[in-house]
Amino acid sequence: MKVITTFVDKRREKQLKYEKSVLREISIKALKEKVKLYFGSSDLTSSLIMHSGIEEACYDVAIEAYLLGAHFSKFGYYGESVEDVKRRCIKEEKHLIDTLYNFMLYWGKGMEGVYSESLYYLCEQYVESWWMEGFRKGERRHKLRLH
Repeated sequence: MKVITTFVDKRREKQLKYEKSVLREISIKALKEKVKLYFGSSDLTSSLIMHSGIEEACYDVAIEAYLLGAHFSKFGYYGESVEDVKRRCIKEEKHLIDTLYNFMLYWGKGMEGVYSESLYYLCEQYVESWWMEGFRKGERRHKLRLH
């Protein structure tokens, strides 16, 4: 008897394999450093980062943004500019930014609401930096034919 697999299963298997290989290039140290860089330095978010749940949420969003950038890097490899590629995934990136922002507002002590615009920009910059890093690493992987 043969096992029947569908294209959806094969595609998902290939995607998981690619994500595992891309995630090998990211370190926990780099995740922690960027969280401290973006959220640990301002008075607004430094009290928030003391909670391990919020820090883990930042890690989760960073990994998702990194994978999103790596996934869309194939378009950059084939000649599209970074701005054009970013337009392709604007909905997904906005969802990540909103998720992190709303999570911080929810778990904050209420002071964040006053500075919500600057908190949103911090979240936006954080997600964008991880997306860009994933994009660059993914583009490099395509050039080296490691995809």
